[in-house]
Amino acid sequence: MSKSETPETTYKFRLENHLDNLELVHSMSVKILHQKTFTMDEWRDDLIHNVHLVCLCDGSDKMWKTLKDDILSTIAIIKSRISNQSEPQLIVKSYIREWDDFFASSDRLRMAFSPMQKILLQNETDIYISTRQSSKIQPDKVPTFMMENWKLIILNDIQNNFRKCVMELIENERNGRESDVQLVMSVRKSYLNLSTNLRTNKTDELAIYRECFLTDYIESTRDFYRTKLSEYLTINGVENYIKHAIFKLREEEKRGKRYLNSDEKSVEELLKIWPEIFVEPFTEPILAECANMIARNNIESLQSMYELMCFTPSGLLEMCTQLEEYILRVGLADMLAEASTIVEDSVKYVQQLIDLFNRFSELVKDAFFNDPRFLSSRDKAFQNIVNDTTIFKLELVSKNKTQAESKCPELLAHFCDILLRKTQLSKKCTSADIDEKLKDALLLLKYVDNKDVFMRYYKSHLTRRLILDTSADREKEGEMALWLKGVGMPAEYVMKVEQMFKDITVSEDLNQEFRQLRCRTKDSINIRVLNSAAWARPSEKVSVSVPVELEDFISEMEDFYRQKFSGRKLTWHHYMSNGSLTFVNSVGKFELDVTTFQMAVMFAWNLRPKGKISFENLRLATELPDSELRKTIWSLVSIPMTKRSLILCHPEVKSSADFTDETQFSINDEFALIRNGKVQKRGKVNLIGRLQLSTEKSQQVDNEAIVRLREFRIQEAIVCVTKARKSIGTVQLHHELIGILKNMFLPTKRMFKEQVEWLIERDYLRRDNKDLNLLVYVA
Repeated sequence: MSKSETPETTYKFRLENHLDNLELVHSMSVKILHQKTFTMDEWRDDLIHNVHLVCLCDGSDKMWKTLKDDILSTIAIIKSRISNQSEPQLIVKSYIREWDDFFASSDRLRMAFSPMQKILLQNETDIYISTRQSSKIQPDKVPTFMMENWKLIILNDIQNNFRKCVMELIENERNGRESDVQLVMSVRKSYLNLSTNLRTNKTDELAIYRECFLTDYIESTRDFYRTKLSEYLTINGVENYIKHAIFKLREEEKRGKRYLNSDEKSVEELLKIWPEIFVEPFTEPILAECANMIARNNIESLQSMYELMCFTPSGLLEMCTQLEEYILRVGLADMLAEASTIVEDSVKYVQQLIDLFNRFSELVKDAFFNDPRFLSSRDKAFQNIVNDTTIFKLELVSKNKTQAESKCPELLAHFCDILLRKTQLSKKCTSADIDEKLKDALLLLKYVDNKDVFMRYYKSHLTRRLILDTSADREKEGEMALWLKGVGMPAEYVMKVEQMFKDITVSEDLNQEFRQLRCRTKDSINIRVLNSAAWARPSEKVSVSVPVELEDFISEMEDFYRQKFSGRKLTWHHYMSNGSLTFVNSVGKFELDVTTFQMAVMFAWNLRPKGKISFENLRLATELPDSELRKTIWSLVSIPMTKRSLILCHPEVKSSADFTDETQFSINDEFALIRNGKVQKRGKVNLIGRLQLSTEKSQQVDNEAIVRLREFRIQEAIVCVTKARKSIGTVQLHHELIGILKNMFLPTKRMFKEQVEWLIERDYLRRDNKDLNLLVYVA
């Protein structure tokens, strides 16, 4: 080559001499496209070597044009072969076979023509190539061209018939007929390979698979079940349909995992159609059977129904509503059926509620797998049962208005008292049994709206147990206080209970010190000094003339206490006191445990044991109020446990209301204990019973105190909220009050309105001039 010759002219001259090389390349390309056999020498010498030579001679464009013609010619032949098949299965088999060969050819041609691709790609200027170059990813021109034309010529021309054939294979399997599963999976694989090689949609690399397979699969599933399920329901009924639908769902789930790609979008698309196929067209007849299934406790069918309705939230909510209605209806009916037995027996009452709760909880667990929505329905219904006022009613009176509330908190408090006090039940039960029963009571307490009622009665019972020292286990009492805190009881209530235990401990130490200073008292007296703020009904006081023997102790204790604590005042509550007497008559000698009121009445006969004393004279001697005197005397006249009265009444009466001022009373000289029909000459008799710490007005006082405290709480909460907000609507204020006070009680609308008006009258609040429903805080 002379110095004046350029490389370009040399290569052009040489290309004309290398037409044979181009022909060899063409020949080898056809062999590869037609899947004909060739040797490694032919691959290396006839194809790879000649492709390099043609590229060096600037023959890339011509070689590319020849290759494209060969590819198009091959695709046309393939299309003809596939179209000549007649049966669906043969069409699909032919397609898969041709695709596998074609796909393998594309990979071989890509490797062989890589030098040509590099030269051609350097000269590309279109947007697609520029974009790929900018990301430093060079597309394979040969495979891309092959895939594009396969889609354009093969798929676009035969796809309607071919895709239908693929779906027919799947339908044959659904109908239980013989079908080649592997063929369908191969079709899916071909679409996936075509999608990933073409990437026609940059946001979805599997666009071709979704368009040509996933869409068809979903539509064919719809078509298959569109009429079959409706016919099955009509013929076999709801219960059998539910089982059939679940079976088919399982079947389709497995089929989807087998045929569809494992990406999330494919699974999501399949799941979307389940409601419209299996549930939505049949929701009404299915839900119509729900109540019957619940009533029959048909767990298996309910499980299947739940699984179906999980696809439709509205259907699931309807099931929750039906469950709630069932629990409320059956629960109230069961409580009403046992009302006569359990209304006065707190143990049976609590056990009945716990049995109902366990029964409904078991239903929710077995049938609905403890779904939170169904647990919520159970809780709402059970809360209505616990707070129902039609069967067990407690009446709270305020300002001459009677408010009916559930008696449940009172009965729960009494149930806890029976377990914590020395009773036959607490003696029979082990510590673990008592713990379990107390936790059952606390479980029910969670559903009680007005927990302040429970706490009021619980404190009254606790006062009796601590004063009378009748607690079965002091440690259990302390544990109960912690458990009350754990179930959400207000901290101030629990703190008062804990303060009561502290007071008892401090009082015992104080008594020990008092005894040491007054050696003559020994253990004959035990004076409890208690914090008035923590104990039940601290302000109540009943006058009584105590026996002379006690007056000295009272004055001594007051002197001792004043010396120890200056500025503190002792208030004596004799209705909370009790003691022991030795009673001697012609039969024998008996030890009597009595209240201070009973003691005052009996000491009236100390100087004249054989005499008769009128009701009027007993009133003057004891200084007890009329109502308390009647109740106290009656407790000594009518003693069922002994079968003999301690005091005789002249004339005999049927109740304490029949006593008159002239009624005469005398000591029964023949009083004795009778056991197994035999008179006992000695023994101990407890006459305190439930009379202790209870006055005639105590129930009314308790109820009035509950209402009064609620009013204070509502006023306090309203002022706090309005002060923080400056102004607030009445509806929103009521909602916020419920949130603040729900652990104590639920403020009714009537009580809320009354307290708002009370605060407006006293200039704590005012109504907005423009909006009367808006309350404004008055600074």
